Amino acid sequence: MAVAEPMDATPFLPEAGATLDELARAVEECRGCPLWRGTTQAVLGEGPLDARVVLVGEQPGDREDVEGRPFVGPAGHELDRALEEAGIDRDDAYVTNAVKHFKFKERGKRRIHDKPTYTEVGACLPWLERELEQLRPQALVALGATAAQGLLGRDFRVTRQHGQLVESELAPLVTATLHPSAILRARSVEARREMHQTLVEDLTAVAKRLD
Repeated sequence: MAVAEPMDATPFLPEAGATLDELARAVEECRGCPLWRGTTQAVLGEGPLDARVVLVGEQPGDREDVEGRPFVGPAGHELDRALEEAGIDRDDAYVTNAVKHFKFKERGKRRIHDKPTYTEVGACLPWLERELEQLRPQALVALGATAAQGLLGRDFRVTRQHGQLVESELAPLVTATLHPSAILRARSVEARREMHQTLVEDLTAVAKRLD
């Protein structure tokens, strides 16, 4: 008889003070929610321990699940382009996700992204909190509604509040902006251009405040 997941990653966390490498190993054994089922692996964040900026997306995609690294698929390439235009070196930032396993629906032989629920995001947040304890960044940027609402509350609306500074204990500078995947899903070239520009402007504002 299968045992139901507790909907809380806390029982699977290593002891306090665990390094990022130790967290990366421990997250592979996480069974805090059902999203581990059918995935290739868990995907923790990536970047230097002294990163001044932490970027938090929603969850790994198909490519990330296969490679075991965050933001290496199409959305990652879009983010790289925006970071470069904003004057932020990707190698100097830490990129991660609110959810560490890929939630998907099978469509034929393809695995299609499926948005995690608020409960699933909450179950996984202890991993992100541990990452932030190790990193202690100067700036935290939530990418998209799922990460923003998980970190900043269910009432946060990225469409209206992107680029605004938010009072939070997570970091001295906390804000949210569009997720790169939303740009890729836009229905027209003009919409993609405008959304990309919004992302760049929000990231540029973060870079200027850090400088």
